[in-house]
Amino acid sequence: MYFNTRIRGSRIGAWASEQSSVLKDRKELEMRVAEVEEWFRGRDEIPVPTFWGGLRIRPVLVEFWQGRENRLHDRFVYTREDVESEEWEVERLSP
Repeated sequence: MYFNTRIRGSRIGAWASEQSSVLKDRKELEMRVAEVEEWFRGRDEIPVPTFWGGLRIRPVLVEFWQGRENRLHDRFVYTREDVESEEWEVERLSP
């Protein structure tokens, strides 16, 4: 499962963060992280939170677009043969 491939700090963060909820300030989030770190201290395995909804997206095509004056936008498309390939081909597209 993808969750188990994440570094420990990211798994702790998943438990500490009520994703998309409003925080009073950064300190509130840091306090939650400290509480979760304490809760899982000494444990190698951190289970997937029941409320976690992470996804792993493995695209074979990604386009980046940056608007420019006079509609002369920069567009680049990155493609690869399949999701296992680590080599991406980069091409500039006409606006």
